[in-house]
Amino acid sequence: MQPIKCSAADPGAAPPAHGVPRAGMAHPFKKNITSSTARMDYPGNLFVVSAPSGSGKSSLVNALMEVDHQVAPSVSHTTRPPRGQDKDGREYFFVERPAFDAMIEAGDFLEWAEVHGHRYGTSRQAIEARIASGGDVVLEIDWQGAMQIRRLFDGAVLIFVLPPSWDELRARLTRRGEDTADTIALRLENACTEFKQVRHFDYVIINNSFERALFDLKAIVHAQRLRYDQQKRRYADMFGGLGID
Repeated sequence: MQPIKCSAADPGAAPPAHGVPRAGMAHPFKKNITSSTARMDYPGNLFVVSAPSGSGKSSLVNALMEVDHQVAPSVSHTTRPPRGQDKDGREYFFVERPAFDAMIEAGDFLEWAEVHGHRYGTSRQAIEARIASGGDVVLEIDWQGAMQIRRLFDGAVLIFVLPPSWDELRARLTRRGEDTADTIALRLENACTEFKQVRHFDYVIINNSFERALFDLKAIVHAQRLRYDQQKRRYADMFGGLGID
């Protein structure tokens, strides 16, 4: 099959400060974020995983949490209807548009986006409470949300999952049997824009072999916990006893 022809108008320049779609973007993403900004100075870690639909990010994150119980998901709110085996409170909290809008007005979301005509929001309170207590949180959000999280939490770890090829991405979207042909075509078109943002992420995982991709994700999480600042916060008494500033 011929690969999707992506526009060359944007080779991957940094996204705008408030997520306003640029001219030439292939899809109507809208990103919004709360105005307060702070450095991330918590004992826990915030991992953000982004990828085009069909790249396998949800399967990888779920597999990570099965073997690493220090990592917990942040379950987003969405106005899209459940699909397949979705369960309320597990994949998402499914809410109607008026309820979602009320949460926006109340400032309940760290960030929220409109993607493919549906809204998605990340709870500020749930994330801050967990990482402040020393736990780790993993977010599955689109690339614009990842960029906005980085502006709020400068210590957030951004991970992008890539499929090995266009043909494989198309095949995965088709195999899961959840979308119409038109929706699959839209997701592939959107992937053109999403791929161009990879350069802004800290780590890139190529999901050619699921086992290898999971190994890479676990390695990233483990390495982050061994960073100096993380270890010093976790073992403050030991570091002090050894005379380490």
